[in-house]
Amino acid sequence: MHSPKYDSPRHASPEHDQTLQVSGSSANLTGEKPVPNRVIGLSELFRGFATIGLLGFGGVAAAAHHVIVERYQWLTDKEYATVLGIGQVLPGANTVNAAVMIGDRYQGVKGSVVCVLGIMLLPIIILVGLATLYNQFAQIPAVNDALTGAAAAAAGLVIGTGLKMARRLKPGLVAGLIILLVLAGVAGMHWPMIQVIPVLVPLALLLTFAWDKK
Repeated sequence: MHSPKYDSPRHASPEHDQTLQVSGSSANLTGEKPVPNRVIGLSELFRGFATIGLLGFGGVAAAAHHVIVERYQWLTDKEYATVLGIGQVLPGANTVNAAVMIGDRYQGVKGSVVCVLGIMLLPIIILVGLATLYNQFAQIPAVNDALTGAAAAAAGLVIGTGLKMARRLKPGLVAGLIILLVLAGVAGMHWPMIQVIPVLVPLALLLTFAWDKK
């Protein structure tokens, strides 16, 4: 899998221990504020994605945006939306796909491996332990109530993150139409994503191309 191309260079020179120096001119094609001038190393990538994995209760979308855009500033809001969108239409979990692309951007193949390990390793260890406990206590009503509350909180975090991104990105008419169509199909009609994506992705590309030609 190849990561999307940005204005900043992918790989650094050997004297920087194969880390990437993000240039001040990397304020990119989106017109947004550039990410800070600093070296993005393997240890930082691992810490960031390990944090995402640990905070991602019920889904990592909210935690991923906080860590990638707000805390470490690896990507701008528009770059994050692009990476997440590409990850969504590819097979597999979208945040794992995003981890591969972000890791490749800053550290090549090694970065991709480190990011995926960071986001997967600790949650898997915790999941094995919790699964063992759940099998023993699943019949207790309080346990089921707690899981229901956690799921509701996770849904609220995802919705809140989506609204925050929408305010910052200020989607245009075409993007707004696609958002409404996705909500209508998935939330309203309960269509599976595997049916919605093959239809709406080409439609979104065609509408965007036609709108930009005006």
